Formats: sequence, C-alpha cells, structure tokens
Amino acid sequence: MKKTTQLKNLIQSRDLQFIMEAHNGLSAKIVEEAGFKGIWGSGLSISASLGVRDNNEASWTQVLDVLEFMSDATSIPILLDGDTGYGNFNNMRRLVKKLEQRNIAGVCIEDKLFPKTNSFIGGEAQPLADIEEFCGKIQAAKESQTDDDFMVVARVEAFIAGWGLDEALRRAEAYRLAGADAILMHSKKSDPSDIEAFMKEWGNRHPVVIVPTKYYSTPTEYFKELGINLVIWANHNIRSSITAMQNTTKQVFNDESLINVEGNIASVSEVFRIQGADELKEAEKKYLPTNNKDISAVILAASQGEQFGELTKDKPKSMLLVNGKPILATQIEQLNQVGIKRISVVRGFAKEKISFANVNMIDNEQYDESKELYSLYLALNRVNGDTLITYGDIIYKSYILNELLNDPNDITIIVDSDYEQSGSFHDYVTADQPYCRKQFNQAVKFQQMSTDIPKEKICGEFIGLWKVSKEGAKHVQDAFTKLSKEYDIKTLRLQDLFNEIAKEHTVAIKYIRGSWLDIDDIIDLQKAGEL
Repeated sequence: MKKTTQLKNLIQSRDLQFIMEAHNGLSAKIVEEAGFKGIWGSGLSISASLGVRDNNEASWTQVLDVLEFMSDATSIPILLDGDTGYGNFNNMRRLVKKLEQRNIAGVCIEDKLFPKTNSFIGGEAQPLADIEEFCGKIQAAKESQTDDDFMVVARVEAFIAGWGLDEALRRAEAYRLAGADAILMHSKKSDPSDIEAFMKEWGNRHPVVIVPTKYYSTPTEYFKELGINLVIWANHNIRSSITAMQNTTKQVFNDESLINVEGNIASVSEVFRIQGADELKEAEKKYLPTNNKDISAVILAASQGEQFGELTKDKPKSMLLVNGKPILATQIEQLNQVGIKRISVVRGFAKEKISFANVNMIDNEQYDESKELYSLYLALNRVNGDTLITYGDIIYKSYILNELLNDPNDITIIVDSDYEQSGSFHDYVTADQPYCRKQFNQAVKFQQMSTDIPKEKICGEFIGLWKVSKEGAKHVQDAFTKLSKEYDIKTLRLQDLFNEIAKEHTVAIKYIRGSWLDIDDIIDLQKAGEL
C-alpha cells in the first residue's frame, strides 16, 4: 500500500490512531520497529537535531534532506510538520511537489506567519495568519499534489494565540472548506479543556488530530470518547535522546572511562543492526564476490573462428573488436574489476596476436586438431583452487560474474534458461528442475549436457562460464584422469567432462535469462556492441 494511502487510512480511521516523532533516519527506523503505523516529522525535533532553533533557521531544503533519509529508511508514512509552509502559496506548491518526490505522505501547516515561532514560546504574542490567505495556501497545496491520497492537515493555533473557541471553530471550518484533509487543533493547556470544548461543537464533521504534549496526563481513553482520529506524540524521541546523551557524556567526562556507561547504552552491534549491516554483508557477497578470496581464472581462447572469413584470417576470434576493444581484453578487465588478477589464457591460432601484461600464456600447439577440453587440459595445473573458467569468445554483463563467484557450490555452471534452439552448435543442458522465478536462488542440479537433447527436456544452454572450488578442482582433475584412460582428450568437449563429473559429484546450475552473447558470426559481433 502506498505511504500516502496508509496515512489517509490512519487519519480517516474510526479507531483512534497514533504516530510518533522522529527526526532522522535512525529514529525513524526505531519508530517503525516499535510498531507505530506512522511518523511525525517534527519541526522542533529536526531543528534541534541540527542544533538550531525552531524558528525556520533550518531551511526547508535542509529539512527535505533529513526527510529523504527518514523516508528511505522506513516503509510507514511520514506526516511532516511543515510549519507555515515556508512562505506563501507559491512556496507551498513547491513544497508539496518536493515532498511527493521523496515519498512523504503528507504535510501539516499552521496558521501563523513566516518565519514561525514555536507554539510554546510566547504563544499569545504570536499573530495568526489571515484566514483567507491561509485558505489559499491550503488550496494551492491540494491543487499541486499529483497523488490523490497525499494529506494536507491544517493546524489551528487560535487557542495557542489566546483566542477563544469561536475563533478556533471559525478557522477550522474555513480550512475544511478550503480542502484540508484534517484539522489539527493545538492547545498549550495542561488539561484537555480546549480540545474537549472544540470537539463538542465540531460534531465530527471532519477528522481531528491532536498533540497532547502539555496535557499528557489525560487518559488516552478520553481522546477516544471525544472522537479524536489521530494522536501525535510530538517530540519525545528527541527529548529522551538529549537526556541520554547528557547523562552518558557527563559520566564519561567525570570518570575518564567507559566502564560505567558501556552496560547502559546500545551495543555497537545494535547500531549496525538498525543501520542494516546484515543487508550490506549480503550485498557485498554479491557485488564484491572476491573480497578476501584468492581466485584465479583460465580463459580458453585457442580457436580461429573460421566462420568470420577475412576478419579472422590472421587473428583469433577472441581478438575481434567490440566497441573498439578485443573481446579478450574486455574479459580480462571484468575479471580484474572483481579482484581476479591471476589469469591464464590458453591461446592457439595466431598466438602471437594474444599478449597481455600480467597474464600467463599457455600455448595449444594442436589447436587445429583438438577441441576446447584439450585447451583446459593444458591448463590443468592452474585449476588447483578457486578457479573461474570461461570461453574466450563470450561477453556477459558483470552481474553474471558476481553471482557465479558468489555461489557456494564446488562446481557451478552458468546456464541461460532463455535459450534459442537453432542449427548451430549449442551445449544444451538438462537439470533436476527448470528455471523458476520464485526459486531462482535455489540450488539446481545438473544432469546432462549435449548438443542433441529433445526440446521438451532442455532446461537451458551452457554459456561457457563456470567455476570450481578447491574441492571442485579435485573432481575436475579426477574426471580428466578417467577420461584420458578411455579416450583421446583432443577429441572430447567440455560437455564430456561435465557428464563424467556428474556421475559421482554434484554439478550445480546457476540460471540466468539472457544478458550474454556467444560471438559466433558477424551478426553476433554487431549485437555485442549493444550488450
């Protein structure tokens, strides 16, 4: 449900509802965790947290900056204490526009003059805004909103300024007719007599909001009896935090030690929890997959790519240019960006054309009479720990590499479930379950890889990118030993290796849907520039 709709439901609820003050992202998250359904973006509290007075000394754009953090940190609605709207009707229009952009659910404006003075500081000396001018401000706000559920609450300061019930009623009714979604009736008395008198005359003609900061001893049940819709606990988080910080700071200063405060304050881990540190850890695994890992890579790039004709007459396919850069160079850059520095390239045709700084070269002198598995066999001594292995003629978006390196299985291959079946060579794959959007993160077990699998059994296409752990590397080496006893390795393909490993060990599948390309012809080369 939209935040604006949530706030609208709170204000229009027949049951008494409550929202709690917050003044930054941290306090906003605490309010939501406590169970409150909404947040009061208190002008007093935000100003105090910035170290300035509640007299519009903090600019409205500075308040917006704070609100943006609060909104981003929470999923419940925020009703901003918008003071007087920070100016005239035109300032009000712009304020509503900017609040909606930050997903703020509503604004409360008070009928005093700009710059405002806090209601509890010499309130009777504060002149009120002209009713017609304030009604115009309400109308401007309502006509500026693009979300029909955005709430504009009109705060009546008549009691604060020393006026009586008649003036409070006159203003409240004018603001209701001007389009305000609710009336906030304010009072500085220590008892609820002002609110009681207003509610008896008001007759539930429009939602009413109160702020019982001064008449805090009034039983909440009485607010329900009066027909109040929403209670704002307006400044108690900032006040409690001040007390706590004063006590802690004084204790540390006097003791010149932390021994007497450490057990009475939130732990650092609790701060991390509220900040969402666990989510960041998970994100780091995804986006910084090689952090504190020692991973190497083997790139198989021995083929010529005869189907390209003149383009590969004297240079290998992996050195064809995509966006002005060789395919192989792009691959090496991607690996470097995620921290993989130990890279070996198995080259063959026109091997002298493949040369990169800090990259180990392995030569397949029999490239023209062998297949890709033989190239890997030549680099087998490089597959002795966490290793990524890739064909040298594919390009892919970086998230695929991140997710592969993040996978915990000993052997994981990348399979595109959004494959196209055609007459050209493809490594089709069967698995124990097909791709499912709801279960995309679950482990899927490889069953078979072949160029000849019935369409109804195909789960996807191997893209030529996979990785092994230290344990997985042992499985690869064992499989090579077994295959070499029965076959000439030069005649075998990578699919033969996977099929052999799968007889005794699990080969996991990581599904993707597109976002890669095997450069097989001129058309692919053109598409690669777009990818």
